[in-house]
Amino acid sequence: MNVDKAVLMFAGFVVLLGLALGYAVSPYWYLLTAFAGLNMFQASITGFCPAAIIFRKLGLREGCAFSQSA
Repeated sequence: MNVDKAVLMFAGFVVLLGLALGYAVSPYWYLLTAFAGLNMFQASITGFCPAAIIFRKLGLREGCAFSQSA
């Protein structure tokens, strides 16, 4: 698995988790989904993604979307 796939998997997990918690626990958990969406939006524009940095430090190989040269 590379950094790109890990970031997409993590973002999808956070979105689904936020939706599930918002439905089952409190509507305030929908803010987690909103945060994930905003982070994905800004990462598509700036190329800066904290999750990609963490996954890179964990030893995952780079993909083309979140490479250090971009």
